[in-house]
Amino acid sequence: MTRQTPADATGTDVRAAAARGLAPVLKDQGSLAGLNEASVAPRDRALLKELCFGTCRHLPRLEALAGELLRQPLKKRDQDVQALLLLGIYQLLYMRIPAHAAVGETAGAARLLGKAWATRVLNGCLRRLQREAAALQARVDRTPSVALAHPEWLLDAFRSAWPEQWRALAEANNRPGPMTLRVNARHGHREAYLADLAELGMTGRPCAHAPDGITLDRPCDVATLPGFDSGRASVQDEAAQLSAVLLGPTLAPRPGAQVLDACSAPGGKAAHLLEQFDIALTALDSDGERLARVEATLERLGLNAQLHHADATQRGDWSKTEFDAILLDAPCSGTGVIRRHPDIKRLRRPADIPRLAELQARLLDNLWPLLTPGGTLLYATCSVLPEENADQINAFLARTPDARNTTPDDVAWGQPSGAGRQLLPLDDGHDGFFYARLVKAAA
Repeated sequence: MTRQTPADATGTDVRAAAARGLAPVLKDQGSLAGLNEASVAPRDRALLKELCFGTCRHLPRLEALAGELLRQPLKKRDQDVQALLLLGIYQLLYMRIPAHAAVGETAGAARLLGKAWATRVLNGCLRRLQREAAALQARVDRTPSVALAHPEWLLDAFRSAWPEQWRALAEANNRPGPMTLRVNARHGHREAYLADLAELGMTGRPCAHAPDGITLDRPCDVATLPGFDSGRASVQDEAAQLSAVLLGPTLAPRPGAQVLDACSAPGGKAAHLLEQFDIALTALDSDGERLARVEATLERLGLNAQLHHADATQRGDWSKTEFDAILLDAPCSGTGVIRRHPDIKRLRRPADIPRLAELQARLLDNLWPLLTPGGTLLYATCSVLPEENADQINAFLARTPDARNTTPDDVAWGQPSGAGRQLLPLDDGHDGFFYARLVKAAA
């Protein structure tokens, strides 16, 4: 097994914090979005995040190995101890932490959780893994969903949707995505920003498809990026940056155009549109806390928009305007961004897919009448499942006579998928995304 991540920080406290952060995910009671990085010293925060995200990234495989190591399953009330065991396995198989530290400090962390009895159990399991790693891994890897560290239902869905690419898709999900930046065009060009990065010893390359994008060779703390606080750059995946590219033909020649970002949080796409075009933007989100993130994003970048805490499946004060363009980045399964949100593997359920598809359809049907004749609606998801993408748009076009598909087919990114275009996650490249650009017939 390839060891992926260098690390030299140690400590029982960070392992205990990681177990506390991971246990709610194991109990289906929370996500890694709730991870309290401030619970450990600043020098340990990168390790804490790597422990939790890396463990979630390989969770199905780690759980299968834990099942081999434990004489009997741990009780539900001891999910924090289960989390420590999974964290220990992850360190031994995937990190460069010395084995004695991975075992000793992980087992020792049980005392900080008030469960000193578990130190002996953890020590025994992890030392057995050291002795029998090859045989144990060979045994659990007989099951494809374990070997590829995905829930079986999700792997089946990938296999059905992408019979030629499903394995590469799953493997890409198991590796961290690169750190990609979006250079603010109102503060200068990408080449100038690359030069400023180089002066600081930070290397990167222009994104292949997003004109404002830079992929860094190594991730970094955003605070070290030149001009981050003053809005010169933002962190945004290359695929997400394509929404501004696709809306360009509608917005570039139309200063003052009315634009709606219907599901705006955290605000990256809205900010990109405002950086690129002189438009009047209305941003909605049904989650007040997430809408506050939009406000903070725009404030850092020095941009302005009308913000509304509103549900885009309903009408409200915001809907009294007709819009020249609508961006619908619809709520979805997130199956194209698993590498950045690996707890999706644990938290998502098969029943979520039809529920989300129904919500996406309601959003499309409620927003379409708000589009001016000749206006453009860009539908996007970070999903790779046809139910949320190609099937969704094909059904919308079938029931909406004045909608016409204008998704470009002469671009170098993604592949045709129904009436839209699908991107699958690429190693060291963009995330998985779907786009369909629809134009309303002129009156």
